[in-house]
Amino acid sequence: MPNAHVIRSGAEAVEVARKLAAAVAVRADERDRDRRAPAAELAELSGSGLLGAAVPARHGGAEVGAAVLAEVFRTLAAADASLAQIPQSHFVFLDALRRQGTEEQRARYFARALDGARFANAQTERGGRTVTDDATTLRRTRPGRYVLGGVKYYSTGALFADVLVVRAVLADEPPLPGGAPPKALAYIARDSPGVAIDDDWDGMGQRTTASGTVRLEDVPVGADDIVPYNALFDGPTTYGARAQVLHAALDAGIARGAVAAAVTAAGRARPWFESGAETATGDPLLVQRAGELEITVRAAEALLREAAEAIDAAERDLSDDSAARASIATAAAKVATGRAALEAASTLFELGGTRSAAGALNLSRHWRDARTHTLHDPERWKVQHIGRWLLTGAPPPRHGQL
Repeated sequence: MPNAHVIRSGAEAVEVARKLAAAVAVRADERDRDRRAPAAELAELSGSGLLGAAVPARHGGAEVGAAVLAEVFRTLAAADASLAQIPQSHFVFLDALRRQGTEEQRARYFARALDGARFANAQTERGGRTVTDDATTLRRTRPGRYVLGGVKYYSTGALFADVLVVRAVLADEPPLPGGAPPKALAYIARDSPGVAIDDDWDGMGQRTTASGTVRLEDVPVGADDIVPYNALFDGPTTYGARAQVLHAALDAGIARGAVAAAVTAAGRARPWFESGAETATGDPLLVQRAGELEITVRAAEALLREAAEAIDAAERDLSDDSAARASIATAAAKVATGRAALEAASTLFELGGTRSAAGALNLSRHWRDARTHTLHDPERWKVQHIGRWLLTGAPPPRHGQL
């Protein structure tokens, strides 16, 4: 996809995101209702230049930091949570290239991102004991050549990707110290021989994320398309925090979108007869509930900004301590934004009254999106890591979810 716009600054990235959000919001409800994948909207995203905004400056990008990306994702998610979810892994895997890719890999793939190419995730499997277990393998066939085989689920954006990024076990390599299998990320073309993608995502929320099942059968992969995975966590890192802060931004955007819908719904509602008010928005109890909700959402948005700024600060002066603080701040933001999204999407119906539950309005999409996305990784473990750090100074683990 040549001729994508090239973004030159963080301020421009945020402004472009606002304009794109306004455009995609118009039919977001229809896309959810009909489960219609956002093909045209993704083309707009590619052309907007946002997909190349984080590319390092020496490779031609604006090299925007976590604070800018968080605001971009929050803005898009407030308009359409499904569309905003799709590029989350795109930025994660560009970050993996930045940290572990060779110079040749960086030059090649960053150029593609600047041209609007979309990178999609193919990481999670269903068969292992936990989500960290992978059966998908990269097997060496001859020097410099591999074949990739396995099945991946919840592959967000895969149907409309240009590049699939597959996490796989290096089957011919010895175990790591401690016995864990060595893993890598394989960057493969969406139309590679042996790749099949099923349009089978049937989640109740985020219905249009194009998160199909990816089936891989003897897919040819060159050594120059393989990036180490385990090494991402060998030392102090913000890799996991950068990935998670984008998830927090999605939740914050869902919350803000639900608040906007609640304001509209409250404006259409009738006042409760005991209030003596002429309008629902004049009911003092409804006003109180709206004020409480706005405080909750603003607090979550503030924690999101704090976390993103902590990540950017840690990347300027990386150490065990700065990386831990960034991860803890991100964990706090993820918990707060997830709670805010669920509360806002539920309170929407309190403020809108019975008529807001009408199926024709499809306001349930806000709650369905919130409930589905907040299942991504459990907040209870983030609270545990925050508590241990607070009480004992124990640093959070390095595993990509913090």
